[in-house]
Amino acid sequence: MPRLPAPDYPADVRARLDADAKEIIGRYPDSRSALLPLLHLVQAEDGYVTRTGVRFCAESLGLTTAEVTAVSTFYSMYRRKPGGDYQVGVCTNTLCAVMGGDAIYSALREHLDVGDGETTDDGKVTLEHIECNAACDFAPVLMVNWEFFDNQTVESAKQLVDDLRQGQQVAPTRGAPLCTHRETSRILAGFPDERDGAVEATGGAGHASLVGLRLAKGEAPQPRVVSPRGGSPKAPPQPGSEHLSSHDAPQQTSASDPEHPAGPTAEEGE
Repeated sequence: MPRLPAPDYPADVRARLDADAKEIIGRYPDSRSALLPLLHLVQAEDGYVTRTGVRFCAESLGLTTAEVTAVSTFYSMYRRKPGGDYQVGVCTNTLCAVMGGDAIYSALREHLDVGDGETTDDGKVTLEHIECNAACDFAPVLMVNWEFFDNQTVESAKQLVDDLRQGQQVAPTRGAPLCTHRETSRILAGFPDERDGAVEATGGAGHASLVGLRLAKGEAPQPRVVSPRGGSPKAPPQPGSEHLSSHDAPQQTSASDPEHPAGPTAEEGE
């Protein structure tokens, strides 16, 4: 049985979205470049990228719905199903994981009684694990609607989601004030951020991330070289004299792969 075409938006909604889409498309020399912000626009309208939203983007840009769907399903910032007002992402990549991210994620799944990508019954919080928040200096890190919450613990994370569900005001560690997922999507579509203090706020790197920059500018003391236990301090290596790791150094045999041993190379056998 053939699939029915996606329905269109009501006339008043369509007129409003058409005006917004015209503004977005006008920013680009090639209209197709407007697809990503248009997807954020329809997500702001519906809460996720619906079939109706895909149809709207396709018609606005002269694309097929297949082309729009291919893009919307590639990027994780576009939802494929309804979600909560607050998308809580727990970094479970290596550093955050060993610093407590795995424990936080497991605790929140139990605390909220949801699985990965699922939403609480009240429609407030969608929980997911993400690969990296690009804020390793502050591990373990959570993001709520793409705003940073640094140096989290199991208890602070539980308190955070409880506050979100109860409608309490929650302030990110750094960056702009928190807003709902739909409001965030509209901002990502390129429309003005009207939150109080949003213009003055900065979402840039925190102090720990700037240490390397200050070192390079000579604004901070040089790092201390830590010697091995019982050894004497070593001078910092001179440029070009660094010892290659086993991954970088030339290997003459495949001794690291016991399943596929190799004999000596021709050079060794001579």
